[in-house]
Amino acid sequence: MKIVVSNNYDGPIYEQIKSQILQAILSRELMPGDILPSLRSLARDLKVGVLTINRAYTELESEGYIEYPGKGLLCRPEQ
Repeated sequence: MKIVVSNNYDGPIYEQIKSQILQAILSRELMPGDILPSLRSLARDLKVGVLTINRAYTELESEGYIEYPGKGLLCRPEQ
């Protein structure tokens, strides 16, 4: 999964990240049980703050697309 952020986008960066992860989940590029990058590693790779990644992950979790099972982030199994 490759995530690209752009400063030319009208919305917040976390929305770009969230929408790209969601698209990867819906297109089955990310499958249930796949481990997502840690907050720090993804923030470092994208050169954004950890809170930006946390916001994207938190929204995806609240919408039921990912979960924190104790260690790491996983794409949520289909129900």
